[in-house]
Amino acid sequence: MNTSAPSSQAAQSTQAAKTLSRSKHNRMLAGVASGVAQYLGVDATLVRIAFVLITFVGGLGIPLYLASWLLIPDEDATHSIAADFTSSVQEWRN
Repeated sequence: MNTSAPSSQAAQSTQAAKTLSRSKHNRMLAGVASGVAQYLGVDATLVRIAFVLITFVGGLGIPLYLASWLLIPDEDATHSIAADFTSSVQEWRN
């Protein structure tokens, strides 16, 4: 009997509470890599290396990073930059 393993209900509640956001800590540019790293539970350096490799291999690293910057909300925000922009345009048109 292993008592050190967490119950499945506790593990599910931890996973449900996890949200993807751009981190304010360990930030280099916009916090995308550190936010993704926190979400995945890995070191931010690994995510940064992955972005660089994707940039050199397929050329999608920079567009992916920029799209993530616009679509992933900041750590203390409820909406992303893109969501704020679209809502302000909608308000302006009405």
